[in-house]
Amino acid sequence: MMTFSGGLEAGDVEAEMPGTEKAPPAAEPSPPIPSSAAAKTGPVPASPATRRLARELGVDLHQVAPSGPAGLVTADDVRNFANTGRATPAAPAAPAAAAGEDSPAAVSPPELPDFARWGSVERVPFRSIRRATARQMSLAWSQIPHVNSQDVVDVTKLEAFRQKHKTEIERIGGKLTLTVFAIKAIATALKTYPNFNATLDTASSEIIIKHYYNIGVAVNTDSGLIVPVVRDVDRKSIRELAVELNDLVRRTRARKTSVEELQGGTFTITNAGAMGGGFFAPIINYPEVAILGVGQARMQPVVREKDKGNFVIVPRLMMPVVLCIDHRVLDGADAVRFLKVLVDTLEDPDELLISMI
Repeated sequence: MMTFSGGLEAGDVEAEMPGTEKAPPAAEPSPPIPSSAAAKTGPVPASPATRRLARELGVDLHQVAPSGPAGLVTADDVRNFANTGRATPAAPAAPAAAAGEDSPAAVSPPELPDFARWGSVERVPFRSIRRATARQMSLAWSQIPHVNSQDVVDVTKLEAFRQKHKTEIERIGGKLTLTVFAIKAIATALKTYPNFNATLDTASSEIIIKHYYNIGVAVNTDSGLIVPVVRDVDRKSIRELAVELNDLVRRTRARKTSVEELQGGTFTITNAGAMGGGFFAPIINYPEVAILGVGQARMQPVVREKDKGNFVIVPRLMMPVVLCIDHRVLDGADAVRFLKVLVDTLEDPDELLISMI
């Protein structure tokens, strides 16, 4: 199964941005570690907000015992340390049945064999974006029960519309891609079904519905996939989105995006079409509850009804799409309804323009 590496929080790529902190290493699933400075000599896994809180309170994260998943230091950990001057003792491990309600039990991987016994090997440092990606993907896969729903979109009319207007958009510095249209269609679907624009807060047993529409777009770089965020897509025209996304992708590949531009996404799209990819099942960008994977549009023979009872085979440009959902928040029927709005919007440029009003 193909996955994409776009689930990066801002703190995960700080090492790649000038003037920011080094990204924390991937933490092995293990019990909370002691709070002695000697026990922690490398970067501490923590979100950007937690790091900022620690700086404001004058707390050394190396001294704080983590209580979050995979050794993550939380904001509450920092506050407890600041109030007491010492780390909060780790809570005893919950019974397996109780722990399974919100998160799976941590399982340590077995020790690797000596591969050099069978031939020459090379060890390549596992760091930077790839290391942060591994941590984020492990978190998403361990916390979210993934279910995917697939469909195909007839983008024949949309491609004709794109070809007609792409030169005009290029003259103003934009690039009119199918991703631009998909982003706009996603905003329409999110407004129709708000539960897709959400996050599950297991601590308070609440679903957080966001009333803003910021779409993360997975961008392939030399170091891995990074997900910059296009904000307020519902308020922007196709023209504006084409210019903004082209600039954002260019700066992301040049490693010139700011940390802020990697935060605040509510839904993610990953498009493997430019590389020739077809159907694939992406991993949800935690803590979001859904992600859309888009494959390459290809000419295919399609059966169409010419008139009642009379069918013909015609060539159509068909684009595969896969919607992955968090089954704790959404059901298969929700995914089918969401995809129908998306497909209907993309198959008819007039419908797409009307949905923007």
